[in-house]
Amino acid sequence: YGTLLRVHLLAHGHAHARPVEIIINGRPRTVTARVLTYEDVVSLAYPGCAVDANVIFTVAYAGPGGRDGTLAEGQSVHVHDGMSFHVGKTGRS
Repeated sequence: YGTLLRVHLLAHGHAHARPVEIIINGRPRTVTARVLTYEDVVSLAYPGCAVDANVIFTVAYAGPGGRDGTLAEGQSVHVHDGMSFHVGKTGRS
């Protein structure tokens, strides 16, 4: 997931001059993007997880200075050092 995501981000002009340290589901991750999409965050949380219409991902984040929020499919967020993401995976009923 790391190299492919970096190539995608560099190709689309979203690369940082320096790496950014974030936390996803309690695990430290280093990204080189200024902006992460919902899809990027889900891929970092669940690498290799196949797309399935019966699986729903919820994404919440907490940023420095109290910038908290959620991401839905198709949305993105500017990332900063120390941002924390929680990605939940549930089955559709």
